[in-house]
Parts: sequence; C-alpha cells; structure tokens
Amino acid sequence: MLKILKYSFYDLSRSRWSYVYFFFYLLLGVVLLFLNNDLSNAVITLMNVIIILVPLIGTIFGVMYFYNSREFTELLLAQPVRRSSIFLGQYLGVAISLSASLIFGLGLPFIIYGLFQSGAIWDFASLLISGVFLTFIFTAIAFNIALSHENKIKGFGLAILVWLFLAVVYDGLFLLSLVYFQDYPLDKFSLVASMLNPIDLSRILILLKLDISALLGYTGAVFKQFFGTGLGAFTSIVVLILWVIFPVWRIKRIAAKKDF
Repeated sequence: MLKILKYSFYDLSRSRWSYVYFFFYLLLGVVLLFLNNDLSNAVITLMNVIIILVPLIGTIFGVMYFYNSREFTELLLAQPVRRSSIFLGQYLGVAISLSASLIFGLGLPFIIYGLFQSGAIWDFASLLISGVFLTFIFTAIAFNIALSHENKIKGFGLAILVWLFLAVVYDGLFLLSLVYFQDYPLDKFSLVASMLNPIDLSRILILLKLDISALLGYTGAVFKQFFGTGLGAFTSIVVLILWVIFPVWRIKRIAAKKDF
C-alpha cells in the first residue's frame, strides 16, 4: 500500500492543479494577513473559504483521480496485490497531497507574518485541522461514489450533489426545522444535527475557538455549553474521526465485492 500511496502522491504532486491549489491558498493567506489589521477577521474569512472550497476540491479531485487512473488500477488488480491496498493507497495519496497543499499554502504566509509567536496560533491550528479533516472525509466520499458508479458523468454529478447538499441545502433544512419547531426544546436536536454534517461541525469548532459563538444566537449558546467543554471538544474530534473511518471502511467493503 505504501508504494501505491507514494505513486499517487508523486503523481498528484506533478499535477498543475496541485500547484494551482497551493498557490491559491498562498496568495489568499498573504492578502488576508498583510492587508487586514484584525487577525480574527482574517481567520473567519479563511474559515468561510475553507469549509466550502476544501470539500469541493476533495470531492472533485477524488472522483477525477479515480476515473483517470482506472486503466492503471485494472493493471494493478491483475497483479498479486490486495484490493484494499490499491484503493486505500490511492485514497491516502490524494488526501495527503491535497492536505499538504492546504497546510503549506496557508502555513507559509503565517510563518512569514510571525503569527506563530502570538496567541492566534491556536485559531490557525484549529483552522488547519478542520481543513485536513474535511479533505480526508470528502475525498473518501468521492472514492465511494466513484467505486459505486462506473459511469463518469453519473459519478461526477452525484459527487457534486453530495457536496451541494452538505454545504448548502443541509443548512437550509436545519434552519427551517429550528424555525418550524421553535416551540419545542431543540438543544439535543441541534447538537446531533450539527454532528451529522462534518462541514457544520468544523464551522462550529472554529467559531467557538474564536469566541464569537454569540453570532450563532440561541444555538451558539447551546453549542458553546457543550462543544466549549473538554468533553465536547473530545466528542467533536471523535465524530470527525468517525466521519473519516466509515467512508474508508466502505471503500474496502465495496472494493472487495466489486467486479472490475
């Protein structure tokens, strides 16, 4: 699996899109840090970009890489190599490559700015951790979709629909449910609903780290009461890890049964 991981990583490292992804975050970090006097505003702007763009890029790259490397994958399947090693190696190669572009693209401006010598390093760390989690989660979802659908158009379309639902539609349904059932206690419902969407969960963790949960209104007080505690932070990290583990387990399961 390590050899396949290295091949996938180096293959994506030579891709021009990886450099575009890296330089986009590099330029964004430089502009926000050196043209903005308030670091909190810079982190909030980066959060709004990351929680939308990172899942989209992870989904598109995952589906694109799987379909473009299909012939090479079929060649590997003819060799005495475990199926799980092939697909997990490809998945990790894509996820690690995208995560590296994100970390180095944002890390370099923060190092130059000298942010690591201030207290804002923890806000920046929570931002990067959330971005890495979202990369691994949505890349795994993309591989699941591509493995389940041989038709490229159908696979791409379904992948975009999944991202659109979790990034946009889910929030709308969540807010509508809060308004419609406002006469009922919604504390537990709000917590569970936020955990069922990794994008919402990542957004809440970053906002709580910046101590601006008041912007979330009533739900912000509920989230701060739970996620602001040590148990809440631990639970949220565990939930994000489960969001990574379950799609990866399903990749192994589909690959073991699929007839290529």
